[in-house]
Amino acid sequence: MRLLFSIGAVLVAGMFAGGDVAGVAAPGPKFEPPKHQAQRLAGDRDAQTVDVELILAVDVSYSMDMDELAIQREGYAQAIQSKEFLQALKLGPNGRIAVTYFEWAASSDQKIIIPWRLVDGPETADAVAAEIMKTPIRRASRTSISGAITFAMPLFDEDPYRGLRRVIDVSGDGPNNNGGPVTVARDAALEKGVVINGLPIMVKEPSYSTMDIDNLDFYYEDCVIGGPGSFVITIKDRNKFKEAIRTKLLMEVAGRTPERPTMRVADKEPRVNCLIGEKIWSDRWGR
Repeated sequence: MRLLFSIGAVLVAGMFAGGDVAGVAAPGPKFEPPKHQAQRLAGDRDAQTVDVELILAVDVSYSMDMDELAIQREGYAQAIQSKEFLQALKLGPNGRIAVTYFEWAASSDQKIIIPWRLVDGPETADAVAAEIMKTPIRRASRTSISGAITFAMPLFDEDPYRGLRRVIDVSGDGPNNNGGPVTVARDAALEKGVVINGLPIMVKEPSYSTMDIDNLDFYYEDCVIGGPGSFVITIKDRNKFKEAIRTKLLMEVAGRTPERPTMRVADKEPRVNCLIGEKIWSDRWGR
């Protein structure tokens, strides 16, 4: 089930659901290692297990103004350092997550800001936050959510940690207008057991110049997110930007969805045209 929520109605409560991950399979009798070596191997395997592998895919297209980009960066950094986030982290079965952060625009434009990092407490959280904030802010052309999802998928294979869950967290302020159809990229990710959550940014009135659309929240709900427990947190107030990011990360770490839906569950048929961004671009530029 996919749910759509407003930031003002979100409550995060309770503890993680989860369990232990199976250890290393026992070797055959001819190759059985000494007892201390088997214990070390099991310990190494446990040390690589995290509660979630979380990919933060952040929109830096030109429709985002510099102030929004700065608030967005600060929002992620502050959320990872927050007391609430660190408390939620410790409630997990392993008490740690793996996170990577990249920025995206066109289908061929993705830049990793934070390679995979382990976050298991205040020190590692502070280090990740500092790394996010020290990178210069940039902007780029076009909006390819499909490109972001496609770019994200191989990153899971590069992660040295193994999560009980795998999540791609997509934030953006407009529909896909470049690269392949977003639903194709989404469905390919869902087939591999990945959950996609969304943070549609709707702090400005839609305009022809920015190619924004009405009901971007519906678009994300129907065309972008997916997987068990997937959800959308909508930002409609610039002053709620950081709060929304913090709430979203808390729920992703906890493996939860918001408790109070303020909008209906998506119908089986999309409420919006999932190719609307491509149509707007074609109507405007004739290609």
